[in-house]
Formats: sequence, structure tokens, C-alpha cells
Amino acid sequence: MASAAIFSSHRRRSPSPEDLEEVALIDTLAAVASEIEASFSGRTVPFQRRNSRSLVRKVEVFVVLLEYLRDSSSIAKSISSLSPTAILCFKELYMLLYRSKMLLDYCFNSSKLWLLLQHQIMSGHFHDLNQEISTLLDVFPLNELDLSDDIREQIELLQKQSRRSIFLIDKQDEALRMKLFSFLDKFENGRIPDPVELYSFFVEKLGIRGSKSFRVETEFLEEQIVNHEGDVEPAVLVLDGFVALTRYSRFLLFGFEEDEVELRSGKQNKPKKGLLTREIAETYLIIPKDFCCPISLDLMRNPVIISTGQTYDRSSISRWIEEGHYTCPKTGQMLVDTRLVPNLVLRNLIMQWCTAHGIPCDPPENAVSSAETFAAASASKAAVEANKATVALLIQQLASGSEGAKAIAALEIRLLAKTGRENRAYIAEAGAIPHLNALLLSSNVVAQENSVTAMLNLSIYDKNKSRIMDEEGCLGCIVQVLRFGYTTEARENAAATLFSLSAVHNYKKKIADEEGTVEALAGLLREGTPRGKKDAVTALFNLSTHTDNCMKMIESGAVTALVGALGVEGVAEEAAGALALIFRQPIGAGAVGDEEMAVAGLIGMMRCGTPRAKENAVAALLELCRSGGAAATEKVLKAPALAGLLQTLLFTGTKRARRKAASLARVFQRCENASLHFGGMGVDYAFARNAAANRDTSFAGDMPVQMSISVPVL
Repeated sequence: MASAAIFSSHRRRSPSPEDLEEVALIDTLAAVASEIEASFSGRTVPFQRRNSRSLVRKVEVFVVLLEYLRDSSSIAKSISSLSPTAILCFKELYMLLYRSKMLLDYCFNSSKLWLLLQHQIMSGHFHDLNQEISTLLDVFPLNELDLSDDIREQIELLQKQSRRSIFLIDKQDEALRMKLFSFLDKFENGRIPDPVELYSFFVEKLGIRGSKSFRVETEFLEEQIVNHEGDVEPAVLVLDGFVALTRYSRFLLFGFEEDEVELRSGKQNKPKKGLLTREIAETYLIIPKDFCCPISLDLMRNPVIISTGQTYDRSSISRWIEEGHYTCPKTGQMLVDTRLVPNLVLRNLIMQWCTAHGIPCDPPENAVSSAETFAAASASKAAVEANKATVALLIQQLASGSEGAKAIAALEIRLLAKTGRENRAYIAEAGAIPHLNALLLSSNVVAQENSVTAMLNLSIYDKNKSRIMDEEGCLGCIVQVLRFGYTTEARENAAATLFSLSAVHNYKKKIADEEGTVEALAGLLREGTPRGKKDAVTALFNLSTHTDNCMKMIESGAVTALVGALGVEGVAEEAAGALALIFRQPIGAGAVGDEEMAVAGLIGMMRCGTPRAKENAVAALLELCRSGGAAATEKVLKAPALAGLLQTLLFTGTKRARRKAASLARVFQRCENASLHFGGMGVDYAFARNAAANRDTSFAGDMPVQMSISVPVL
């Protein structure tokens, strides 16, 4: 249980009284008890009223006792002669007072809904504490203390009351808790709760008044999901439902007026990061290369095996075969047949990895039951239905609300689209994309930023990519935000949206052909923030995988920007990968003739880069030599220290790096001037190449450029 973990951990971290002298211990106990009395006496908690009042009254009695012991000089002298049992009891009292403070703090600082949901658990914590106080009083050696009759009577009375304490659950609080669950049951059964009942419950009985109060309640519930996922009661799926119910009630009962006032005054809070369960905002993960399709280089969603035993993503290999190819893209072998056999083991591994790293993973429609279970686990039916009802309210505002209401609605769509394929699917199905598109060029800064970010989050769901691309003028508006957006975040999120959309091969050419796209991405790569550079380089990489975009990349200055990024931490790997793809075409390799820093930058990555950076760097140099002709090869050949770096890679690099280095060595051996520039190094190259080949016999042919990117959710 989440709350149980909280209090047990507080107890483990509580200050230890072991090192305190007896007199100092009494002073400390009196100070702690007085602090509890001052903080909570006379205050009313929304729930657990009787339990909290009872605990505070017990503490008040201890305050009287401890202050008497502290202020009495005769008692202070006798304390030093107390028995070990008495000292142990005082130290245990210290622990009980500390736990009492933690429990009362938790009750007074928790949200009303969370405290109501934890009603039975919290009652258990109060009862446990009362039992421990009773046990302490039973063994407390009062006879060792020279107490006044009045104080002794109070302690003895407290002892009797503690013995009679029972496990107390307030019936009214429990009735409210069951009422809250009944609203969820209605959504679970496809019925929307009566607005009058919702108003009576939330506003009149719980005292949650106003949009801001509802927002606080929602954010607190979301924090509990994040902080205690896997160890929370109710379960995460049930809490998701309560979050959705609270959000729906907020907009149903209080609309958008209060939020609009905050927006106009500049007090509108930005979304908190880390509040939603599966949020991976501003996070880029290294995708295991075995999970990437050799054709698209993207994370495989539906891996299948072809007759040669190689695995590809179904959509990519199907397109390859439909285009008239009858060979394996990776090995070059002829295909015996065109059957595609699902690779269930790899698919399950990919989905487990996505789950572990919080990456949305939409299983194929014909996936086996395990995949269906994974998708179904992302949200309960009640949460889905409540969110659908909320989306209907939000889209109504997007369509006909004021400018401020539209900005708020776009923000909420953005938040809802953060997690779950169900959310992204029905938001788009409900018609949000055309309205968000209309806000992309809004003069309202908040509306533009939230609409483009909502578009980014929606685009993660594959079916929504086509909806966005098919919406008239939508791509152009996204590019306009990229070029002229009001805020840095809006421009960066526009770049991230283009990266997400360009995951579909058929869209890469269309995106690159949109006026100003590649130029703007190149500019963001040169001058953006670290996150902006990351968004730009990943989008450029995706666009560079389409061969028809090579000329556009050159003419728009993308090659220059990619070369300049070779020395920038965080984007160098992707920049080298994109250059390797561009260099595969002679026109791309020829463009490097005007980029004097290209070879030097790649050599620098081979010397000081990460293993993956070295892979991409040597791959780019190899493609440059293969496609750039004698002039490009000569330029690479003259690079200082290249021979030593190649030999180092041949023996210490990754498998792919060793294979690329061996191929580059063979290119040099065939050059007429190899002996002039490298002297006797030809023999060493051959020896190293053979050694590398002996260790890499499982590879037949070159592998595609490796990338380590995923779509951010914001």
C-alpha cells in the first residue's frame, strides 16, 4: 500500500534519540509534542476527523506530562537515575510522537479525494498507532516519576481510554467513498453520471469549489500514480478512472472561465512534467539495434521473418516486395517465397522493453492475446469513457469557445494525448485535429504552443499520422510554427512533430518538399537549444532515409548543419548517421567537397566518440569513399591518424564498426596512392581485416546506420 510504505519509510528515516542524554531527551520530547499540539490542535481535517482529534488529544496529555518533567527541577535531578526500562519507554515515546506528526501531516496535506480513497487504510494507521500508545502506557513505569496527582490521573485516564480504543471507520466518510466509486461504476457501464449528483458530491459535500481546486485534486492523484505505481491502493487503473472523473467534473461544473482569467493574468501554469504514468517528455532512449527494422531503421511494431531468416517490420518488407524486389534487403539472397511469419518472441521482447521505458507501443490489429492484454492494460474502461466525455466538452470549446477557452482546451487535449493509444485514438476520432490545426497559426501564444504539442502527442499513434497529413493545410501550418513560432518550445515541438510524421516512409518526401521545412530544421540544428537540436537532427535523419530528398538536403543547407553538428554533444551520433545516408548518393558525397570540416569532424568522432558514434562516423567515411569518387577518397585518405584509428576500431570496435573499418581498409588498398600515403600499412590493414573477419563471420554485408531515438511525449 502506498500510505503504508510512506509511514514505514518515515519511521526508518526518523531521527534517532539514542545519542541524547536523559535530560536532553525530555526536552526534545516536550518540543516535539508541543509542535504537534500547536500545528493540529483546533484544526479540522476533511476526513478522519474523529481519529485525528483523538490522536491530538492524546498528544496534548503527553505535552502536559513532558512539560512538567522539563520544568520541575526536582524531577530533572531524578531523571538521571531512571531505570533502563523507563529510558527505553521515553525513547519509544519519541518514535510514537514522530510517527503521529507524520500521520497528521499526511492527513492535513493530502488532497480530499486521495484521503477519501485512503479512508480505510488511514483508519488502520490511526488504530495501529493507538494500540502502540496503549502498549507503551501499560509498561510505562510511572512510579519512578514524582508526578503530581493531577498529572498522574490524566495519564491513568489516557491509559484506560487507549485500552478501549477500537478500529474506527467513520460511516459518513465511508458512504462518501462508496458514492465516489458509484460514479466510476456508471462510466464503467457506459452511463454518464447526473451533473446534479456530481455537483452535490464534489462541491457541496467535499467542498471542492472552482476549477483551480479541481486541478489541484487531479494533479495530486496523478502524483500518487507516479510515485507509488505498483504499490498503490486503489490500483493504478482505478486511480486513472478517478483522475478522468475529476477532470470531467471540473469542466462540466465550472467550464473554462476561471482558467481564462488565469490565462489573461499570466498565471496559467504550464503542465507539470512527470505527473502522468507513462510520460517520457524530453527523453530520448537508445533503442536496441535488434529492435530496429533494417529497412526503415525505426522500432519494429510488427516484426516478421522472411524465407532467408532475417526479420523486418511487416510494413517495410511488404512495401519492399510490392515494389518488385525478390531479394533479401540485408543479405541479397533470393527469396524462396514471400511468406511473412510473425516473430512472436521478438515482438514480445519489444513490447516488454517499451513497457519498461514508458514508450507507447501500439500492437498490430492481428496481434496475439498477450499483445492485446498489453494494450488493454493502458487504461480502464471507466477512464476511457470519462475521458471521452471530457474530450467532447473540450472539442466543443475548440469549435465555438472564446480564444482563451480554445487555448485552455488545447492544453487539456495536449495532456490527455500524453498517454495511451486509446486517448490518442478517440481524441482524433472525435474531430480534434481540424480544430487544433486552426489554432496553429493563432495569435494567442499559449494556444499555438499547446495546439502544436497536442498535435505531436496525437501523431505518436500511427493511424493519426495519416489523419494529420490528410488534413488540408495541416503540414504547412506545422512548418510555419517551426519557422515562425512565437516560443522556442512551439518551434521545437513542431520539429518533433515532423520527426514523428516522417516515421512513415511515404510522408518523408512530402514533408521535405513543404516550403521551408528542411531550411528551418537546419537552422534549428545550428542555433537551437540542446533539446531543439535533438528534435531537428532526428527529423533530418528521418528525411535523409528517403533517397529523393538528397538534393533538398544539400540545397537547403542541411548538409552544412549536419557537418557542424558533428562536434556537438548529444546530436553528433545522429548527424553522422544522417551524413552516412546522404553520402550513399554521389550527389551527396560530392557536396562534401565544399565542407572542409566534414572529414575532420568524422575523424574526431572516431577518436573520441561513443561506440555508436564511432560506428556512424566510419560508416559515413566509407560511404563517402564509395560514392564520392577519387577526389573524396583522396580527401579521406589524407586525414591524419586515420590509419591508427582504423586499426583500433578493427580490434576494439563494435561488430558493425569493425566490419565498416575493414571495408574502408579494403578501399584504401585498392587506391593507387595507398603506398604513398601509408607506406607499409597495407600489410597491417590486411592482417587487421582478416582478424576482424574471423570474429564477425556471422555478418554478410553492410548493416544500415544505427540510430538511438524515440518520439518525445510532451
